[in-house]
Amino acid sequence: MNAYAVVIDTNVVITALRSNRGASYRLLMLFGSEAFNVHISVPLILEFEDVAKRLVGDIPLIVQDIDDILDYICDIGIYQDLFYLWRPYLRDPKDDMVLELAVAANCDFIITYNKSDFVGIEQFGIEALTPKEFLQKIGEL
Repeated sequence: MNAYAVVIDTNVVITALRSNRGASYRLLMLFGSEAFNVHISVPLILEFEDVAKRLVGDIPLIVQDIDDILDYICDIGIYQDLFYLWRPYLRDPKDDMVLELAVAANCDFIITYNKSDFVGIEQFGIEALTPKEFLQKIGEL
């Protein structure tokens, strides 16, 4: 079986940074495994960084921890240039950014807690799954 190609939404990464329990954290710990490939873009990494660093003091991490985690995501992630912007498609421009990456990288799934924000992405051959649903799909839960 080929590894799934996925884009991880910011809400999943932030949930994993907030707690070492639950599906988001389990998914983050599987980054770099053979079960799936994480696709990234500069705008998505910058959003991860912006949101995570605003939470310093409220999460059990310091800025250096966040930088280290983002460096790891950049190391294992498959970088995708985005050349074609056809926004708006979804209600939220930040969700459009995630969808554009998933389409450009020919991803199978967008992993998100806000599946309702990605209604209609099936026409691109992409499915939105929660972290728990994805972990079940790959046999990790």
